[in-house]
Amino acid sequence: MPLEPEDVEIRDLVLVVDDEPNSRLLLKTYLSSAGYDVITASTGEEALEIASKLTPSVIILDIMLPKISGYDVCKKLKSSKTTGFIPVILVTALRGTQERVQGTEAGADDFISKPFNRVELLTRVKSLLRIKRLHETLQYKVKELQKTQSKLRQMAVTDGLTGLNNYRAFKHQLHLEISRSRRFDLPVSLLMMDIDYFKTYNDECGHPNGDKVLKKFAKIIQGNVREVDFPTRYGGEEFAVILPGTDKKSAVIVAEKLRKLVEQTAFPHVSKVPERKITISLGVASFPVDADGEDQLIELADKALYQAKRNGRNRTAVVRDKTSPA
Repeated sequence: MPLEPEDVEIRDLVLVVDDEPNSRLLLKTYLSSAGYDVITASTGEEALEIASKLTPSVIILDIMLPKISGYDVCKKLKSSKTTGFIPVILVTALRGTQERVQGTEAGADDFISKPFNRVELLTRVKSLLRIKRLHETLQYKVKELQKTQSKLRQMAVTDGLTGLNNYRAFKHQLHLEISRSRRFDLPVSLLMMDIDYFKTYNDECGHPNGDKVLKKFAKIIQGNVREVDFPTRYGGEEFAVILPGTDKKSAVIVAEKLRKLVEQTAFPHVSKVPERKITISLGVASFPVDADGEDQLIELADKALYQAKRNGRNRTAVVRDKTSPA
């Protein structure tokens, strides 16, 4: 029977760094007998290489090392993203204050003096490991909280049925795009669209099938606009797309592309709607040629949409430029 992950014992790895063979052997003996895996290094350079590759649970680091001191090794460890979180116990020859002050400035987490006391050594290692695990647990919970907050923020601006942006996100984005348009003198266009005879379809085929139509229609929009465009479920069977940097002529091309794609798409139970197919009507308006601001742009695109409805549905209607002669 295979072991569950929690049944597998994970042993902590301790890196011992000391240029004296007897000290390394003694520390390894003490730590191994307490159940730790131990790896040793005799120089600071070797210690840094091992630490970056194996990321031990704790590092016991002698101050007096050849070429590069334990202080400098500690500084390098603590300044690295890979090893900065590893607890470091500095080994001092004396119990003097000066070495501990210098070690603290280098980033050491604890100190132990020679000659080694087995109980003191193991107590300090165990204490640092407990603190490290508490820190890791806290970091994990913080990351989980951040993920949850991110999901909640996303849910607040996403339509739950279709996955498109919702009305709240639409209003915010349109405000940003109008501001950007004013600042950089670029056009922004708005498509408003409505699924024709959707109430009839819902009544005849049921709301679950109506929801399927809405989701399929949303996928068509999402898959056929640019990444910079902003498709939205405006409400019910009404949808909108903000087209940054797009003049009215180009917006009409996009509208007609979407209209034809929907008309050519097979939807279920279409025999129960008047045209025996799902179609959409669209209204197009642009800033600044049509509207003076975002509210007027929405109003004009919506009026154009209902003009398309009145003219027979399954068509695109366009707002006349405010500068055009009557």
